[in-house]
Amino acid sequence: MKDIDPRIAEALARLPEYLGNHVLLSVSALALGLAISLPLGILAARSNVLRWPLLAFASLIQTIPGLALLALFYPILLGISGLTSMLFGASFSAFGFLPSLLALTLYSMLPVLRNTIAGLSGIDGAVSEAANGVGMTRRQALFMVELPLALPVIMAGIRTAAVWVIGTATLSTPIGQTSLGNYIFTGLQTQNWVFVLFGCVAAAVLALIVDQLLALIESGLKARKRNRILAGAAGIALVVFAALVPGFVRNGSGYVVGAKTFTEQFILAALIENRLRENGLPAARRDGLGSTVAYDALLSGEIGVYVDYSGTIWATQMRRTDVRPREEVLREIRKWLEPQGVLLAGTLGFDNSYALAMKRTRAAELNIKTIADLARYAPQLSIAADYEFLVRPEWTALRNAYGLQFRTQRQMQSTFMYEAVATGEADVISAFSSDGRIAQYDLVVLSDPKNSLPPYDAILLVSPKYANDEKMLSALKPLLGAISVEKMREASLLADRAENKQTPEGAARWLWQQIEKK
Repeated sequence: MKDIDPRIAEALARLPEYLGNHVLLSVSALALGLAISLPLGILAARSNVLRWPLLAFASLIQTIPGLALLALFYPILLGISGLTSMLFGASFSAFGFLPSLLALTLYSMLPVLRNTIAGLSGIDGAVSEAANGVGMTRRQALFMVELPLALPVIMAGIRTAAVWVIGTATLSTPIGQTSLGNYIFTGLQTQNWVFVLFGCVAAAVLALIVDQLLALIESGLKARKRNRILAGAAGIALVVFAALVPGFVRNGSGYVVGAKTFTEQFILAALIENRLRENGLPAARRDGLGSTVAYDALLSGEIGVYVDYSGTIWATQMRRTDVRPREEVLREIRKWLEPQGVLLAGTLGFDNSYALAMKRTRAAELNIKTIADLARYAPQLSIAADYEFLVRPEWTALRNAYGLQFRTQRQMQSTFMYEAVATGEADVISAFSSDGRIAQYDLVVLSDPKNSLPPYDAILLVSPKYANDEKMLSALKPLLGAISVEKMREASLLADRAENKQTPEGAARWLWQQIEKK
């Protein structure tokens, strides 16, 4: 009997954690949305003054892309948290669950609000008059007559809201909320289509099950069949219980390892998680975080440790535009981190700098070897970059140093960025020097003769919360200075190529074996 595909095995192993967090977020957002929308809908049904503004606001929310709405709440909450800390000496987490909850709550409001108004407004006036005629107060008429008649219509809105929330919750991964979206974001980055399919199918199945159980409640309300209502409610409770309990068991408490949105980061986070676990320390991961989100989460203690790069801290966090020698950059970064309590535990041993890369044959055709050579042809060429590069200070410094002006600029997920340059859809891409796909796609990295980009040593950063935790630091010490750029490229390539049937976890185990061989 053949062994199970490691990608499927890893997907199944992660399911309790991802599904449990996804259900918890979805249920919480839907419950909060109902608590807000139902009373507002009842008020709006009786007031033309309230009706239009409320529906207009809820409709406006739906025009904002889900990922943008989720991301927008993070800086807003971060600012409010800082303000409350300054005024009252107390702060709260702006990472993960809370911004996701608030964004999804807003997303759930429109169908519930609209259907509540429609259901109550559609009741025959004679029914209300009859209720008044038998001596009912306005409140009694609402709860004993009008709402029961409107409930089937309201339930249809709740069904729509539930499906929207479950689907949109997959986009909460980049702001630190674990969900079924972790499969999708990780899979897209590493070309692990099993993960992508697994995440999509799991979210779709969950949405369909919940929709059908709510439909059973809706039909019970229409037919006034209590057994259907109870069966649907019991089914919803069972789904929530079955999803949450294993997720809570898996999550527990412990050290949280952060990871940004590319393959190398997934591998290094898995490597760190494994080192902690094998030293008897509980650990979990938060994958797919943006650069700023990751650092802020480290500072607040939401994540305990992650790998960043000296150039990113230098340019993005410290906002330095000058280029200094490697040792001086590291020394300045340590000095900058100390007052914040963040520990720079050491370097991992390799450099992962931003670079511009071209297909080798295309570069040879134009005789382009350096970025200075590229500048002469840039107006006739197109560049594809990852989501961050074109808005980072490094790009500004590079563009100004060489006068780069491309014919077109496009941002895309990095897997498709490499495919674009390989197929000729793009002439130049932003690449990482330690990325194994440079060799896979036969690319050439253009040299930077003006040294406009800072060094990008991979550095291990530890949260102030664990800066003096000797057990954790001891567990991670073997990783310091132990990973060469060649081994990092091989590990990345191992996880990136779909035909390898490998996951970041598998690549992390391979990388640790290479470290042990030294």
